[in-house]
Amino acid sequence: MATVNFLYRSTKQKAPLTLRLLYRHKNKDYVFSTKIKYEVEQEYWKKHYKNTKDAEIKNKQIEVNTELQKIENFVLDAFKETNVNDISKYWLNEQVHIYYNPPTENKLSEYVTDVVQQIIDEAHIRGNAKGGIGLGECRINAYKRLKQLIIEFQGKKKLKIKDLNNNKFDEIKNWLLKDKKYSSTYSAKKLSDFNGVCKYARSKGVEVSIELDSIKTKQVSAYDDDMDVITLTEDEIEKIENADLNSEALVNARKWLILACFTGQRGKSLTTRIKKENFHIYGKDLIIKIIQKKGNKPIIIPVLPKVRKIYEEGLPYEVSIQKLNKHFKEIGRIAKLDEMVMGRIQEKGRRGVKKLRPKHTYISTHIGRRTFASIHYGKMPTPIIMRVTGHSKESTFLGYINQTDDSHIATFLDYYKTKELKAQKKSQLTIVKEAQ
Repeated sequence: MATVNFLYRSTKQKAPLTLRLLYRHKNKDYVFSTKIKYEVEQEYWKKHYKNTKDAEIKNKQIEVNTELQKIENFVLDAFKETNVNDISKYWLNEQVHIYYNPPTENKLSEYVTDVVQQIIDEAHIRGNAKGGIGLGECRINAYKRLKQLIIEFQGKKKLKIKDLNNNKFDEIKNWLLKDKKYSSTYSAKKLSDFNGVCKYARSKGVEVSIELDSIKTKQVSAYDDDMDVITLTEDEIEKIENADLNSEALVNARKWLILACFTGQRGKSLTTRIKKENFHIYGKDLIIKIIQKKGNKPIIIPVLPKVRKIYEEGLPYEVSIQKLNKHFKEIGRIAKLDEMVMGRIQEKGRRGVKKLRPKHTYISTHIGRRTFASIHYGKMPTPIIMRVTGHSKESTFLGYINQTDDSHIATFLDYYKTKELKAQKKSQLTIVKEAQ
């Protein structure tokens, strides 16, 4: 059973009230709060729940209670119609938004591309995977790409939400895998996005296929066993450092590449956060304090010798990620990083074409982050490396560098080596006794 109450949470003389939703589920209490648009005076609110003979205050109490009762009823009715596992702060914010902005009849289109565009338009108020509000740039771009794929797949006849049944999902899957030649991982992600779009449309009253709940889309990891994790070795980094570069732009880009390999930061965090003002004295050493762009995580990075050298000589000037990626490949070519490596890159409009290519063709801003993780893995505790890369889970980190958790191997091998050694000693002792 859920309840709603209202609180005055402001130091101002007049302010919007806070709506608080309370409920209990599986012996656990939940409380979510959000602001509503209804404003009252602070002095009045102190008297709102008190019995009074003052006619003016009594009339005000009736007026306020009438409005608050409407909001309360709306939220509680929505609560009854919602799966309790879907209730969150974002859900409560959305209900208040809908109360003040009720959808008009047929407001949401029945066409798939229109629904996806609505999701893009509402990105700033949608819930995200971390429980917050607002989709990140990468997620928004994923929806934009989804819309482009729908337009390409559907041709001249616009696809409707209700058309997305099991057969249509199979048709889209085959198109992604066979015609577009996308990887199974990427195709599964797009199918999962299609499924999510359908469920969002259903929540807004759009007719969907009766098969929707039976359509199963594979949940895939960001990293799979078939992923080609390409990193630079310390010898290759040395070749890059010694390469004879013929332009200022390449010399500047080389600094960024070395910084990437020894700070463990991805593209945007690298070029916008590795700045002079973020370097701080730490005893006789230096550290870098930044907030990672992805995940908004505070990170403290040790300034390693190669980073300190660049800092003292002069940090590089900022360059766009696109230009850096182009320069990195050219630096790798000049440094003769020509080993043939299996990997995926976009080729002639096709995403993720996998084949053998010279290693320098894969060098981008992201290779530095993986290189940092790889060259330190096994040499120091994994959690320490993760403090710099910003990974939250060791399983994710190991997948990121395409490693498996082998921490149990040494224990097993040591056990049996010790057991074998004990058996050998016992055998030798028996031989000695028999000889005596």
